[in-house]
Amino acid sequence: MPVKKTVSIEELLNNSQVKRVTDNINQELIERRESIPPKCNVFRKDYTKLIEDSNYSFDIDKEAREKLPGIIENKVQKIVDIDFPDKSFEKEYRKRRHIGIVFSGGPAPGGHNVIAGLYDAAKKANPDSRIFGFLLGPDGIIENEAIELNDDLVNAYRNLGGFGMIKTGRTKIDTDKKMELSRETCKQLKLDSLVIVGGDDSNTNAAFLAQEMLEDGIQIMGVPKTIDGDIQVRDAGGRVLCAMSFGFHTAARAFASSIGNLCTDSSSDVKYWHICKVMGRVASHLALEVALQTHANITLIGEDLANYIDKSRVEKAQRENTIDFTAFGMTLRHLSRIICDGIVRRAAAGKNYGVIVIPEGVLEFINEIQVFIIKLNTIIAEYNKTHDTDFHSDFQFLEDKLEYLRGLARRSREDESFTVWSTRDDDLFNVIPAFFQEGLLIERDSHGNFQFSQVETDKVIMGLVKDHLNTLKEQGIYKIGVKKAYYKKALEKERLDPDSFGLVIFKNYNDDDFLIVKSSIVSIKTLKKALVIEGVIKKNEKVPASVEKVYLKSVPNFKTQVHFYGYDGRGNDPTQFDCNYTYNLGLTVFSLIANKATGQMASIKNLELDFSMWEPIGIPIAPLMHLEERKGKLALVLEKSIVDVDSNSFRVVQALREKWLAATHGNDNYRRPGPIRFTGKSEEERPITLELNAL
Repeated sequence: MPVKKTVSIEELLNNSQVKRVTDNINQELIERRESIPPKCNVFRKDYTKLIEDSNYSFDIDKEAREKLPGIIENKVQKIVDIDFPDKSFEKEYRKRRHIGIVFSGGPAPGGHNVIAGLYDAAKKANPDSRIFGFLLGPDGIIENEAIELNDDLVNAYRNLGGFGMIKTGRTKIDTDKKMELSRETCKQLKLDSLVIVGGDDSNTNAAFLAQEMLEDGIQIMGVPKTIDGDIQVRDAGGRVLCAMSFGFHTAARAFASSIGNLCTDSSSDVKYWHICKVMGRVASHLALEVALQTHANITLIGEDLANYIDKSRVEKAQRENTIDFTAFGMTLRHLSRIICDGIVRRAAAGKNYGVIVIPEGVLEFINEIQVFIIKLNTIIAEYNKTHDTDFHSDFQFLEDKLEYLRGLARRSREDESFTVWSTRDDDLFNVIPAFFQEGLLIERDSHGNFQFSQVETDKVIMGLVKDHLNTLKEQGIYKIGVKKAYYKKALEKERLDPDSFGLVIFKNYNDDDFLIVKSSIVSIKTLKKALVIEGVIKKNEKVPASVEKVYLKSVPNFKTQVHFYGYDGRGNDPTQFDCNYTYNLGLTVFSLIANKATGQMASIKNLELDFSMWEPIGIPIAPLMHLEERKGKLALVLEKSIVDVDSNSFRVVQALREKWLAATHGNDNYRRPGPIRFTGKSEEERPITLELNAL
C-alpha cells in the first residue's frame, strides 16, 4: 500500500484549490456584484422632471407648520421622463454636483443599492460629480468624517446586505450645536445635497435639516429604511404612497426560512414547541409576513390583541348594569390561556409540538403592561429632567429602583394631585416576577423608548403558559392523544382485551381514532384505582406493562426551544425585490436632486404590482409629521404605521388560524418558504402582505 505524503502547511495554503475554496469571494458574490437591477420605465430615458401631484392631501399638524414653514407646503412629486429637454434644463440637470449620503439607524438589506443607484445616476449625468459617504452614521456629518465613493468601492458592494461600505450609527442631529456643525461640514465639502437613509426618526431629522439648510441652498432628501416595515405612507384619503420600507421583504424571508426549518424539525422530532420571537418593536408586520410565509401553528399579532374585547365580561357587566373596563384589551393572563388552549388541543390530536411566532413588541399591546411602561417612562424622564444625574446611574440595583417607586407610592397617599404612581400601581408591580420588573425598568433608548428587544418577551409569556399547563395537567385536561390502532396493537401483544381496558381508561374510546385518557386519571396510582374499581384488574395486581406504557405516552412533557430573529435577518443579502426596490430608490433620489427638490422622501408607488407598474415619486416629509411623546415630552416625528386589522393580509391570517393550528388528526399545514435566491424563476416577487393587500 503506497504511503501518503504529508505536505507542509505552506504548500497546502498555496494550493490553487485550497485558495479557491477558502477565498472570501464565491460564485454567488460574483454574480450579485455583477448584476445591475432593472430600471423603472421612467429612468430608461436620460432626463426626468418633476410634476406636482395635487391629488394627494395631508392633515398637517399645527406644530409642523410652525416649525417647518419652508417645506410644509411641499407636494407629492411625480417623476416623468423627457425626450427633448431645452438647453437650460439640460445644463442644470447635467451640472457637476457634490452629493453626500449617510446611513442612519440599524442596517437593512438593500442600503448599498441606494448608494449604487444614486452613484450611477449622478455619474451618468456628469462623470465629474462627486459622491461622499459619511462614516458611522450622522456622527460622520457632525465630525466631517467622509470618504469619496468611487467605482471600485461601489461595485464591491452592489446587491449585498449590511451597511459595510460606510457603516451606520444612531446619533441624532437634534441640537443647535450639532446642526451648526452639520452645516459647516456640508459647506466644507461644497455639498449641493445630502441624502439620509433611515427610519422614522432619521427622516424626521431630514425634515429639520431641510428646513435649516434652506437658505444655504443645500438640498436634503430622505429614503425610507426599516426592516420592521413600519414606514408606510398614505395621504389623508388613505391612498398608498409608500407601501413598504426597504429591507422588510429580505428580513421577513430570512426569518421565514429559518422558522420554516423549525416547522420541519418540530414535525419530525415531535417533542418541542419552538418559540420564535421576531423583530418588530412597535408593529407586528414581520410576524404577519412570517405567518403567511410559514403557516406557523400560532402567531401573535400585537395590533389584534389591542382590539380584543372579552364578550363574556361585557355581557356580564350589561346584566349587572355596570361597565367592566377590564373587558377591553388583552391581559397577559388571558393571552397565556389562549396559547395554552392551542397547545392542549394539538396535544389531544397527538401533536405535543409546534411553532409559535411572537413579535418582540407584543407586550406593548397588553393594556396592563402599556400602562406600566407609560408611567415608568414618565417617572424616569421626569427624574432625569430634575436631577443632574441619571435615574439608572443613581439606582443601579433593582431593589433601589423598587424602593424609589415605593417612595412615590407613599407620596401619592399624602398628595392627592400626585397620580403618576399610586399605591395600587406599586402593589400590582410587586406581583410581577423580578426578572420582568428588571425588564420594565431597563434603560430607555436614545429616543426615550422602552427597549422591547432587551426584554425576554417570550420568557414572560411562556412562563405564564407553563404554569397554566401544569395546572391543566394536574386537572387531567392537558393530555396527549394516543392513536387507537397503536393502543390496540400494544395490548393485543400482551394478550389483553383492548375494549375492556379502553372503556375504563379513555373518555372517547368508541368515538375517535385518537384516544384521550379520562381527566380523573392523572397518575399510575389513579389509573390502577380506576381499573380496580371497574374490575378489570384485581387490587393486588400491577397495572399491565402495555397499559402503563400507553398511559405514559398520554402524559405531556412540555418542552420548548427559544429563538430570536433580528440581527441575522437585517444582515442578510437582499432579495431580488429589495435589490430592485433600493436601486430605483437611488435613481429616484438623484432625479429629485437634479430637479431642485428638498425635504422630500424618495418612494416607489405600486410596489404591490408588477415591476412594470412601479412609479417613482417624491413624498413631502413635513406634512407627515405629528406630535408624539418622546422622553416624556411631545416632539414632532414621523408616525409609525402599525398592522391594519382590516387589511386583506391580516384578515386572511385570521381566517386561516384554525387551519394552521392543525389541532386535528393528520398532517400539519406548514409552508416551506425556502431560502432567499438571487436568481431563478421560483424566487418570490414581492412580500405576501403586499400581494394580498393589493387585491
